[in-house]
Amino acid sequence: MIIKGQNFIGGEWRSGGKPFPVINPYNGQTIAEIADATPADIEDITSSAVKGAAIMETLPAHKRYDILQKTSLLIEERGEEIARTITAESGKGIKDSKGEVSRAVQTFRFAAEESKRIEGSTIPMDAVAGSEDRIAFYQPFPVGVVLAITPFNFPLNLVAHKVAPAIASGNAVILKPSPKTPLTAIKLVEILLDSGLPPEGINLVNSSGNDIGEALVAHPKINMISFTGSLPVGLKIKAASGMKRVALELGSNSACIVEPDSDIDLAVTRSVAGAFAYAGQVCVSLQRIYLNEKIYDEFLSKFIEVVKRVKVGDPVDPATDYGPLISDREKNRCISWLGEAEEGGAIVEYGGVGEDGTILPTVLTGVKGDMKVVCGEVFAPVVSLIRYNEFSDAIDMVNDSEYGLQAGVFTKDIGKALTAFKKLKVGGVIINDIPTYRADHMPYGGVKNSGLGREGVRFAIEEMTEIRVLVMRG
Repeated sequence: MIIKGQNFIGGEWRSGGKPFPVINPYNGQTIAEIADATPADIEDITSSAVKGAAIMETLPAHKRYDILQKTSLLIEERGEEIARTITAESGKGIKDSKGEVSRAVQTFRFAAEESKRIEGSTIPMDAVAGSEDRIAFYQPFPVGVVLAITPFNFPLNLVAHKVAPAIASGNAVILKPSPKTPLTAIKLVEILLDSGLPPEGINLVNSSGNDIGEALVAHPKINMISFTGSLPVGLKIKAASGMKRVALELGSNSACIVEPDSDIDLAVTRSVAGAFAYAGQVCVSLQRIYLNEKIYDEFLSKFIEVVKRVKVGDPVDPATDYGPLISDREKNRCISWLGEAEEGGAIVEYGGVGEDGTILPTVLTGVKGDMKVVCGEVFAPVVSLIRYNEFSDAIDMVNDSEYGLQAGVFTKDIGKALTAFKKLKVGGVIINDIPTYRADHMPYGGVKNSGLGREGVRFAIEEMTEIRVLVMRG
């Protein structure tokens, strides 16, 4: 059944311009047609957002709390419907879609709580000679209009990670979701409005092309851009943003290190989950596993046995571990990278391309550091196992990357854990677990080409506010 989608602009739903299809990645069926926003809408979008910013900044904390708390409750109440929508438009397995709904419930709940904790501090002015008769304090204020550009792989919770802290800190939001997964965003905006969010507080802009996004990124009425997506697009946004504040969550080829003293069975089980959940289409998917030579053979044997139990198929089936890649384009890119790796001497220990063209859970050995499957971001169900001799060697190999989002280390040695924390050039070090681990209230973000700024509700609020100081002379 075709559903005519709309944009929410200036406090009203609009049909927009030419429709574009939303395709179910599993069966190729068109499940909706969403109307493009048009260049003629740009001034309405930005003017509405400026008005919304003026309304939102005067909204008391207790009202922001009520809106966010009710949003959390309504997401939970409508969770089954939202999860089915996520699965239909993204191809994510239904059990993972339900998990994403649960996380979004929590993210909005965290935001509600944090909306009452935005506070400043006093400054001891008598620390400076001649200022003894002054008192001062500072307070965070909302930046104004936040442009949130979100990806396909978490069409609810990664939207929540931008929209919820923006509302909590008194900003207006222009939300531009991925054109591959706009339906979940529409449902979320409906819930926000049902929860009492002032209509001017959010604009929803759907676009199948780049022109609308590029116009908004460069628009002078936008105060901040929060983007999650690819490195090339992130670099373009950074270059075009001028003096706007920018938070970028970009790519990664996340790694973990497995030491001989670790719980090997735990490392195996968690590594399979980290490599193949949602077909590897997670920015912190486990792509590189560095194994001490003493346990390499044992780990490889146990790892493949667990990988064999990974079920690939219809994402609606609760037993399915992962479904299709988001598009044929991404599937063909992955196939090309695998072919290049094999030509270069890599060995497919398990998996590869199935008879029907499906990317099976794929385990590679014999890889080299300059292969795309190692140094690039695969964003597919492919993982490479690599030997090392000394722990310091593994640290160096993890750091030999243009990315630096998160890394995992399996060890029972507290000294090695602390060394990893000090030496790994990443935004997060996860001990005795995979780099794919994330809790929604922790600081999350990377270094190098993995991005700028931090998410995690409290930390995103810091990005979305600016400090203003008041000095009073007696």
